[in-house]
Amino acid sequence: MKNFGLDIWANKNFIIEEGEVRLNYKSMPSLLEITKRIRDNGTRGPLLLRFPHLIKKQIRSLYSHFYSAIEENEYKGSFNAVFPLKVNQFPHAVTAVVQEGKEYYYGLEAGSKAELILAMTQTPLGANITVNGFKDKEMITLGFIAAQSGHTITLTIEGLGELETIIAVAKESNLKVPNIGLRVRLHSAGSGVWAKSGGMDAKFGLTSTEILEAVSLLKAAKLLDNLSMIHFHIGSQMVDIAPIKRALREAGNFYAELKKMGANALENINIGGGLAVEYDQYSHAKSHNYSIEEFSSSVVFLLGEIMDAKGVAHPNIFTESGRFIVASHAVLITPVLELFTQDYHEKLLKFKKNNPPLIEELRELNRLLNNKNCIEYLHDALDHIESLLTLFDLGYIDLQDRSNAEILVHNIIKKSLYLTASYNTDELKQLQINLQERYLINASIFQSLPDYWGIKQDFPIMPIHHLNADPLRAASLWDITCDSDGEIGFNPEKPLYLHDINLDEEDYFLAFFNVGAYQETLGMQHNLFTHPSEYTISIDDESYSLQNNVASKSILNVLASLGYNEQEILNKLKTDLQKSDFITEKEKSDTLTKLETYINQNGYLRTTN
Repeated sequence: MKNFGLDIWANKNFIIEEGEVRLNYKSMPSLLEITKRIRDNGTRGPLLLRFPHLIKKQIRSLYSHFYSAIEENEYKGSFNAVFPLKVNQFPHAVTAVVQEGKEYYYGLEAGSKAELILAMTQTPLGANITVNGFKDKEMITLGFIAAQSGHTITLTIEGLGELETIIAVAKESNLKVPNIGLRVRLHSAGSGVWAKSGGMDAKFGLTSTEILEAVSLLKAAKLLDNLSMIHFHIGSQMVDIAPIKRALREAGNFYAELKKMGANALENINIGGGLAVEYDQYSHAKSHNYSIEEFSSSVVFLLGEIMDAKGVAHPNIFTESGRFIVASHAVLITPVLELFTQDYHEKLLKFKKNNPPLIEELRELNRLLNNKNCIEYLHDALDHIESLLTLFDLGYIDLQDRSNAEILVHNIIKKSLYLTASYNTDELKQLQINLQERYLINASIFQSLPDYWGIKQDFPIMPIHHLNADPLRAASLWDITCDSDGEIGFNPEKPLYLHDINLDEEDYFLAFFNVGAYQETLGMQHNLFTHPSEYTISIDDESYSLQNNVASKSILNVLASLGYNEQEILNKLKTDLQKSDFITEKEKSDTLTKLETYINQNGYLRTTN
């Protein structure tokens, strides 16, 4: 898999040229070039690179496909979208979403008080704000304030108690009443990891009985004209189109029935989020079975068909797909710090004047190995190592002999795999697995890829250079946390092969793609590793520029964020050093300088140049 599945997951955003991964956009800079430029300025540890043009591409794709479907199906409603802030609340991600979506009046969705405040300050007037999730009186009052401030805002009701609170706030104040939406608890459930978001046991939504009661409450409070939307959501990363279609039919009929009951101001149907992103690098394990074309066409056609059958005007369609918009815009780059079979290098061989016969035979096999004899010699080497290990157990060879045997056989296997790269036998596949390399990456999976740790979400992984050579080392990735879960193990069903690199001579960088959705907001400070250093990359026709640098927190900053006093920590370190014996005052001063340097850097390892 020399191209690492680029044709499956990359959506033509990245290409390989001259052995390097490049952005397929305007001046087409390489990820290696960007990485080296940042590291030349002294940045160490993992890097998070943001590419706002990819957000713009996704927003345009979403709108253009729905616009086309509306035209093709002669649909009479409009299309609108909002970005759910829970997917990525980080400033430069939100700024990019708002700026790149401005021409479409692309709005924001909030699910908490803090997110609502963010939406009120970041959403341009004229764009939509939708508010989901459980709400208290304060949060509902914030919605009234947003409406009074000129925002087009819809409060989605998750329970009758929230509606009663809206009615109470409307009576108590002269603030403008926001639009009201009803979240419907559908019988239809989604598919995949998040299927429980839909169905009758779902966490959110009103039953049909509660919806009828809500309409009665709105009529009694003379607020029925504020009911403008019904909403449903059957799950994130929806893998199958069939449940989506079932949910659309059910929700469409809810909408049509409410219209016929006199909800005259009702004109919007919000189909929630869940539009899937391709995370997999392997054609046999694709993440979903539909395209954006099929999705948009299905939504528009089915809603139009239902409304025409019921004699109801076509509603405006809203979506809240966040993963689809931002997943691709962020790429995690991390250097490899160590390969754990470095101890098998031939330079570590230490032969005696007289070696055991089997060792001498292995030396000859290693020296004479070529294309014609490699399979035969490989089998001989595997047979010899079994005999030598038995001799060691019986005490007939010593530890140095065993070391020499292991190094020789390891190298014979490795050379044979390269010489037989075009072969595809089960034996060679198993040898690759047995010989897998452990690549230590300067990153924390818990911080930067929490969905891998939590739900085994795959992410596209590939080196950003050396791509003019075949990668033949079966690879496991180890992060630098002291937790055995901080590993992306080798999976024979979805094998990752990387290059055999001498890290004493050069750096080797891996990239993790589609990490722009949820990973930053869910990332945890396991072992007190903080977020990667972040850069926004703006690309034009001639070159590119680095913008919006957000450095990783220093060790002192991380401790302060947990509630420790930075100055107390610093004073304690200084005092203990000053009291120490056996070093001169100059050595104490020099050591203190080093100490202050270390604690004001991020906590990632600095073993690479």
